[in-house]
Amino acid sequence: MDVLGTSIAGEVGLRLLLSPLNSTIVMRTACCSVGIVVPVYSSVKAIETGNQQDQKKWLLYWAVYGSFSIAEIYSDKLLSWFPSYYYVKLAFLIWLQLPDTQGAKILYKNHLQPFLKRHEAKIDRVMGLTYIEMAKLISSHQKELQYLKSILARITLSSNTAGPAPPDNPAVVEDQSRGLPEAAPEADEHRD
Repeated sequence: MDVLGTSIAGEVGLRLLLSPLNSTIVMRTACCSVGIVVPVYSSVKAIETGNQQDQKKWLLYWAVYGSFSIAEIYSDKLLSWFPSYYYVKLAFLIWLQLPDTQGAKILYKNHLQPFLKRHEAKIDRVMGLTYIEMAKLISSHQKELQYLKSILARITLSSNTAGPAPPDNPAVVEDQSRGLPEAAPEADEHRD
């Protein structure tokens, strides 16, 4: 049975190696890289340089990409069965970003902006109710959130202070803990 598992894994790896462009994994990774990684980097650069034109370009991209992602959530399982779906998706993501095509700007101006203008009052009402409900949820669970925050703080502190084990000699522990007020009680414990 072990031989069968090894041969299946080997065959999958061999297929990925020999025909990577036919692999859904490779195409999904390419879509993620082109659709998210490159735009994140470009958005950060636009923010850091202060270039208003680039900031607007990437803001339009994220508005269109977010809308596309919402639609894709409901249709991905169906569309992924089509053999060339990820190729079309990759081409679409590239088209959205290219300066020559200005795909994101076109889709925003022609479709997203009119839709949002038409339904703005309803969307604002839903968003307002959502914020109110989120505030109620957070305020009703303050104790749990504080407890979670203290656990995360302890985990963060323990990972930051994790280092070599303290030496057995209390005098050495005392020397190492000078200037660190939190380490002093530990040194006192080692003296007992």
